[in-house]
Amino acid sequence: MPAAGSGSRFGPGARKQYAPLEGRTVIEWALAPFLADRRCAQLVVALARDDADWKKVAARLAASGASAVTSVEGGERRSDSVRRALASLAAGASPSDWVLVHDAARPCLDPADLGRLLDRLGTHPVGGLLATRVSDTLKRTARIGGGADPPVTETVERSDLWRALTPQMFRFGPLCAALDRAHAAGRFPSDEAQALEWLGERPVLVEGDSMNLKITLAADLALAAAVLRARRS
Repeated sequence: MPAAGSGSRFGPGARKQYAPLEGRTVIEWALAPFLADRRCAQLVVALARDDADWKKVAARLAASGASAVTSVEGGERRSDSVRRALASLAAGASPSDWVLVHDAARPCLDPADLGRLLDRLGTHPVGGLLATRVSDTLKRTARIGGGADPPVTETVERSDLWRALTPQMFRFGPLCAALDRAHAAGRFPSDEAQALEWLGERPVLVEGDSMNLKITLAADLALAAAVLRARRS
């Protein structure tokens, strides 16, 4: 779980993964489905060097019996943090073992979606990710010179477009190799699937709940709270 980002768009103050949400922090909600699934043997959280908030979360997790969670120092970019977390697992992992990568700022993962991802990909040669179909009409603008109100250059056909979610699930060896190859070439993938795609692989999409949202702005917390409350009712 990469959790070393600063979350600059969230606003000043605490990192978004530690924002309070329905009695827990965002990251505790993000970890919960994995802690509850016995197929997930170990969890590694990649933290910023100056992270002063994790100790309290770790203490609460330990008090609840969640002994499978460890932490490592993350890197400058998401893919750096993921690679460091993978390195911490190397001594006990085989190349064919499955690993899942989940955003620390996604507190609304439905445990049923996690279970479906594990079930669908258990025998797949490559792996894949949760995703949801794009429902909005999409507009493309010029990359440069558009200003604050850029003009539309075209409407994008959306029938074959999906939004990538997490967790993303790949085999340990190929994922490590894909990230190493990308970093050696000075390329930094926006998600794990892209690193595999650059090697010519074709990860599969497993449809998930569109409410598996990523906290980006402070206003997103209200929507996440509503999702969590609805699931409890």
